[in-house]
Amino acid sequence: MLADRAPRRTSSLVVGVGAASGATGTEIEALVRGALGAAGLPLARVRAVATVDRRAGEPAVLALAARLGVPVRAYAPDELASVRVPSPSGPARAALGTASVAEAAALAEAGARGRLLVAKQKSARATCAVAEDPREEGVMPYELRHHGDAEVRGAGLTDLAVNVRAGTPPAWLRERLADALGSLAAYPDDRAARAAVAARHGLPPERVLLTAGAAEAFVLLARTLPVRRPVVVHPQFTEPEAALRAAGHVVERVVLREEDGFRLDPALVPEDADLVVLGNPTNPTSVLHPADVIASLARPGRTLVVDEAFVDTVPGERESLASRTDVPGLLVLRSLTKTWGLAGLRIGYVLGAPQALAPLARAQPLWPVSTPALVAAEACSAPAALAEAEAVARALAADRDFLAAGLAELPGARVVGPAAASFLLVRLPEAARIRERLRAAGWAVRRGDTFPGLGDEWLRVAVRDRGTSERFLAAARGVLAG
Repeated sequence: MLADRAPRRTSSLVVGVGAASGATGTEIEALVRGALGAAGLPLARVRAVATVDRRAGEPAVLALAARLGVPVRAYAPDELASVRVPSPSGPARAALGTASVAEAAALAEAGARGRLLVAKQKSARATCAVAEDPREEGVMPYELRHHGDAEVRGAGLTDLAVNVRAGTPPAWLRERLADALGSLAAYPDDRAARAAVAARHGLPPERVLLTAGAAEAFVLLARTLPVRRPVVVHPQFTEPEAALRAAGHVVERVVLREEDGFRLDPALVPEDADLVVLGNPTNPTSVLHPADVIASLARPGRTLVVDEAFVDTVPGERESLASRTDVPGLLVLRSLTKTWGLAGLRIGYVLGAPQALAPLARAQPLWPVSTPALVAAEACSAPAALAEAEAVARALAADRDFLAAGLAELPGARVVGPAAASFLLVRLPEAARIRERLRAAGWAVRRGDTFPGLGDEWLRVAVRDRGTSERFLAAARGVLAG
């Protein structure tokens, strides 16, 4: 059982790249994948792509880093010239002063204790090498456990960092939860809640597993599924990958590209991946992928996990797969946290075939969901609650459009769109500095550099009412003008 395995600790890898004029991203990626594969080294261990500074901005190099979900590290020629390499090249030395860009860059980034695992490999217009960095043992390249609540905890800021709807839970739900306190002496009974959730999706109760939030579901999946090649599609919520890594899995990333609008390309997912995880709509990009495109990822022997934590912020919950029973290996995760303001209560659920849910249920402790959480699941699945959520989603769309238009007018800003969820992803020059200055002005937004595939020029901003957005945009304009 994977649940009994201790997490493996491994050093991270650095890929050094040399690229001649005309080298393509496809050529470099094939070279790197071939080098790693021949050496038995997983892509998931790569934490950086290193090269000479004059090549760091090449589209092919940037495309490779985006595919791997890691940053590009640039080194000046004189820095590389001081690194001893096992495969020196006369032309490289004549052109750049270093005997091998790929080997020298990999070793320079790996540090004094780094060692070369893969010597220089060549294609027609590129070279690559791979070094091990022992300083990074057991360290994930991104802060996968960083979440939006860390941006506002104890700070007294106006919160645009957390994607929970403001002003929640509503009064009627608070009353239902208060009434549930009189039943705390009895052990929880989940039958009514399961039936309500099942009816809400037009499913039989045996296709519903209630969990202590979607986060528990990710842990259950990581600990119980006997997968060999798990793939997580990024940028997305980082908890699935963190849970898989903590359970000892080596995770491969498929990183969607900004130039493609962060839209899903099924061809990027390896054919032999036996677990694929993605969000819809995706956190943090706010992209809503077509349901049929996601369903096309299903394969015999593959578990397809779709995180729909934000789909109830989409009018009509369009593109949801929650009620589908014709997609083999499909598991859909839902949360009541966002729309109903129940992050502190911990309630979510998994929808899927009974035989797929059974091992997850066996891995849960007894009575995993509290009585108040069960009451919330039942109440929020009722027709009146669904009608309220639909009205909220429609109002949200107008508030999101207003905020998106205002963000797009900021100097140098690029807003990812069309957005579908309760947040927006925006790229701004010097976003890290802007985020800190916004904090000083009383506003919290979510940093983007903890999401694989993004860097420190990205911010995620939660959608609030128009008045709050107007004040935030005024603050942002003041920060940028200062």
